[in-house]
Formats: sequence, C-alpha cells, structure tokens
Amino acid sequence: MSEIFPFHGTRFDTAVVGHMKDIVAPPYDVIDSSCQAALHRRHPYNVIRLELGLDRPDDGPTNNRYTRAATTLHEWITNGVLKQDQQPALYYHTIDYHPPSFASVPPTSKVLRGFLALVKLETFNSGQIYPHENTRAAAKTDRLNLLKACRANVSPIWSLYSDPEGTVVGWLDMAAKRQSPLYDFEDDTGFHQRLWAITDPEILASVTHAMRRKSLFIADGHHRYETALHYQSHRRNRGGPLELQPYDCVLMLLTPLEDSGLTVLPTHRVLTAPLPPYETIKTRLGDLFDYDEFPFTPASQQTARSQFLNTLRSKGRSAPSFGMAVKGDSRYTVLTLKSTHWPSDNVSPRAKLDVSLLQQLIIAKLCPSPEEQEAILYTKDDHEALDWVAQGVGTGALLLNATKVEEIRAVALAGERMPHKSTYFFPKPLTGLVLHVMEQ
Repeated sequence: MSEIFPFHGTRFDTAVVGHMKDIVAPPYDVIDSSCQAALHRRHPYNVIRLELGLDRPDDGPTNNRYTRAATTLHEWITNGVLKQDQQPALYYHTIDYHPPSFASVPPTSKVLRGFLALVKLETFNSGQIYPHENTRAAAKTDRLNLLKACRANVSPIWSLYSDPEGTVVGWLDMAAKRQSPLYDFEDDTGFHQRLWAITDPEILASVTHAMRRKSLFIADGHHRYETALHYQSHRRNRGGPLELQPYDCVLMLLTPLEDSGLTVLPTHRVLTAPLPPYETIKTRLGDLFDYDEFPFTPASQQTARSQFLNTLRSKGRSAPSFGMAVKGDSRYTVLTLKSTHWPSDNVSPRAKLDVSLLQQLIIAKLCPSPEEQEAILYTKDDHEALDWVAQGVGTGALLLNATKVEEIRAVALAGERMPHKSTYFFPKPLTGLVLHVMEQ
C-alpha cells in the first residue's frame, strides 16, 4: 500500500564541518527564538541556516530567509560541505535515550529504531497515508516558501507503520551490525544518535517489498506533508515528465507502531482565564466525576504532588482521568469520569479520547468563550503545568494521561483528526542527519 524508495541522501561531510553534534538541530516546530539564535551562533554550518533562517529588517521578495536558505544550500553543495551519497540507501537510525522524568513510563533507557526513506506522496483519501492532527495555514505557508526556494526536504516527517514482529527494522539492524555507522554521537540532550547507510540490494528489496503492504500514520510533520502535496501540485501544474519525479516523494523517518522505544507524552492544558473557587468548579462540573483530593501544606506539597501524579496514572489505566490544580487552592485533585458517563461504544474513536472528553466536559464549562480557549497554554511537563499555577502564570492546570498509539491509529483509520495539541511523540528526530535534495 505504501511505496518507499532508497535514495541518494545528501549529508554533511564531517571532514569539512567537524562534529555532527554542532551541525544538527531539533525539528523547526520546537525551536523558540532563543534556541534559533543560539544555533545560528553555534556553528557556521549548522543546519538551522537552511531550516529556520533569521529574518532581517530589510527583507523583501528577492532577499529573505527563504532565498538565503536556497543560496546557502547551493554554496554548501558547491563547496563540498554537503555531499550526495553515491549509492542509493535506506538510512537505519537509532536513538538511545531516557524518557523525561515526568513521562508516565518506567525511568529506564529505551532505544527508538527506524529508517529514513523517500515515500511516494499520496492524498489522504488514498487509504495509504493517514494524518491524525489538524494543521494551521501559517505554518504551511512558511514551509511551502522554504520548499519552493530550496527544492529540498531538510527535515524528515515522522511516520509509523504496523510491524508486530519487527521484521523490517530487524533486517536493517542485521545489516547495520556488519558495518560502521556514518554518525555516532551524543546530542545536546544526552541522547545517543546513530545512523547507518544500508545499501545491500537484497535488504533494500526486502524492505521496500514488505512496506508495500503497510499503511503509514503520520506522527509528526503534518504541515510538512501537506506542504509537500501542495509543492507536488505546483510542479505538476507547470508541466514536465509524467514519470515519477523527486518532488513526487517526501523524506520520512519510519518507525514501527509497536516499537518499544516509542514514547507518547500527553500535552497538558494550563488555563489563564479567571476561574471560580474550587467548590464552585465542582458544582459547575456536576455529578460527572469521582474526586480524589490531595491537600497540602508548604511542607507536604512535594509528597502530595507525587501521590497525585501516581494516582492520575493508575486511575487512567482503567477510566478517563484528569488532574486538576487551581490557583490559590492548596490541593491537587484527580477527576475520574464515572462509568455512567463513559462514551458509548458506537461513538467515533475521536469522541472516546481523553483529550476530547476533557474539552467537552471540563474546558468548555470552565472556559466557554473562544477567547478563553485561545489563551490556554500547553506543556508536556507535569511539574511545569503545576508550577505555572503556583507561580500565577495560569489560573488552573488540567493534566492528561498520554494518548495510546492504538487510539491514534483508530482515529486515523476512521478518517478523523485528533484535537489540537493531543499528542507529543518522543524523542523527536533531529534535523540535518540526511537531506533529500531534489535538484542541485
């Protein structure tokens, strides 16, 4: 069902640029302005100059961060900073890491496994590639401007496929054990990044054949995928060869849904609109929830917080459960939806999600106006959400358990999209390991 292709990756030559740790960057959508500036200062060949250039006061239609990225890409290729591999390859990639301390997973090391390949673009109604989140116009315009200027995929879209036996990455792992990695380094977060170019024709044939039977589920990079579709249409409308072209494909990191190294983090909500007192909130929510309360004093706050978070995780295994903290109230509360109010079996997969229930049953009642909901802050860190309330940054925190991968898959297969800020797949793949340059 999915067509993937080995490709001639374009990569930084470490003999020219030095250590890869100084060259790579996080995905563009998690880079704030201070990180962006720091990466520009870090190294003259850091990939940020392609992925997220700096704006200048005198920018215009012919000189802007997109045109500068295109010029930089051309110069780096011309000067040998970037070189294209001579053999087509699938790039096997592993990340050894520790999940964040606030993640609801055991605090042990994990290894995410996947591979970089080109994937033939398909519309979302094809039944081959499924989105799970909605997108926003501004981000797509930004990425389309960059793609038109550079004619290259600088960072990979991250997609998932089902392979319960781990057969595909098993083949690639077996091949990787027979050779040295292209890159082997520890990044800024302490994660161990490794990348191999797998060129064995038999392995490549086996993987591409096996992937034809699999659907893909976009985990991260919806804006870039829709942008690639727009760019494909733009190029096709200009005429040209009918056979498959580089712009008919997009760069992806492909990971098994069942991979034990995959972590999904929740995205908590921190309200900023004025809230009524705690007892009034309980009245407003009605008789929907059972309440587990964890009162605290300054001396017992950390112990109460730990008990509260543990209860949130344990209750969430069997019922929709949410954590709540209200500014000025010295207690944490776990709200567990009573079974009499659980969604019926015949509702859509989207309606059964904890994040959908939170929006419908709690947020809509506490922040009924669009303006109040637009002002909500988001974080994946349990303690940051609670600290923001304690510090007065927010008026209330609503904590979620992580959405399960099988729930995301069910939503996508039903042709639905997840609510905004529903999932945070972890760890995010780095930008700059391999580029797909369509035209040099």
